[in-house]
Amino acid sequence: MNSSRRAELIATYRDGLLNDVLPFWLRHGWDREHGGVLTGLGRDGALIESDKSIWFQGRAAWMFATAYLTAGRRPEWLEFAGSCLDFLRRHGYGPDGKMYFTVTRDGRPLRMRRYVYSECFAAIAFAAYAKATGEARAKEDAVKAWATFLHHTYTPGVMAPKTDPNTRPIQGLANRMITIVTAQELRAHLGEITAEGATCTQWIDRAIGEIERYFLKPELSALLEVAGANGEFLDHFDGRQLNPGHAIEAAWFILHEAKLRGRDPRLLKLGLTILDWMWARGWDSEQGGILYNVDVLERPVQEYWHDMKFWWPQNEAIIATLLAEQLTGDAKYAEWHRLVHDWAYAHFPDREHGEWYGYLHRDGSVSSALKGNTWKGPFHLPRMQWYCWKLLEEKA
Repeated sequence: MNSSRRAELIATYRDGLLNDVLPFWLRHGWDREHGGVLTGLGRDGALIESDKSIWFQGRAAWMFATAYLTAGRRPEWLEFAGSCLDFLRRHGYGPDGKMYFTVTRDGRPLRMRRYVYSECFAAIAFAAYAKATGEARAKEDAVKAWATFLHHTYTPGVMAPKTDPNTRPIQGLANRMITIVTAQELRAHLGEITAEGATCTQWIDRAIGEIERYFLKPELSALLEVAGANGEFLDHFDGRQLNPGHAIEAAWFILHEAKLRGRDPRLLKLGLTILDWMWARGWDSEQGGILYNVDVLERPVQEYWHDMKFWWPQNEAIIATLLAEQLTGDAKYAEWHRLVHDWAYAHFPDREHGEWYGYLHRDGSVSSALKGNTWKGPFHLPRMQWYCWKLLEEKA
């Protein structure tokens, strides 16, 4: 990657974040009446769904607090983050302390899921806000949310199983992935805090070890999404289904940890291995872009959206390939980054109204003009822009 390409990319990521994506969500997503963020937005930012995603209160707060800490101390960024966290404190928690998944615009409960991912996003948001403001309550809330996630995830019998464990015990990659990145953020802002009997680094090491032990399959050249209780390959739709973008996201979490540990060779090898395998599985050599789902045995996939191009797998692949190139200097990763960056930026940005479309057909044509919903909001895209901008500046 030459200096002119590097400068071009810095400008693309920085200006896209500061002049497009963050302003879009400040302008259209901030609920000035009830507080927090609204994500059900149409192409031009018009509100088309007023129910609120609880995990996006944390996601948005983390993104805007992080921008405040690292990209210029703009008061409106911190104010927006605080609004999201205030809404979360007032309306996000169920009677037992677990967080809801969705609520109405004014905060009345709608849905509680078995997962505890809202708690992770709340934890990193409170931690970043505590770093930005020095607020002791925010630090306490971060540790509490983190402990709730760990308790539900790692204490046997607390979280309801996805399938009947007497028939087919099953475990997922997602919990381990989010453990890594949440612990990284908490450690960065709060230090080596201890929760549920272990430090952030100890939780990271445990999660990485379980990813290697249960989900990494050299005989298949793949990182599985789900596996049996002892890592068994499950020859069923769920067991065969790969999500390349998700696995590539796990790869860059591990590569990031390798970087923080002075390019730790074991973690570097693991992250690169996952990236290599899952790029080969996910990159659409005919149409370009990262496919959503593929079958590990190359059989037909159950999900009818399997060959669509969602925004977030492209975001994660952009980060992973750039980080791999920065850590190794391998031209292969620079080329992969060019491929996914150029394809994504040719198809996803809305040149007229700003931000990115979220859902494209396989050929890159727009499937839905939505700019936000329960799953899409100010997180994957601005995180990619922010992370890549800062990563490139290190070598500018």
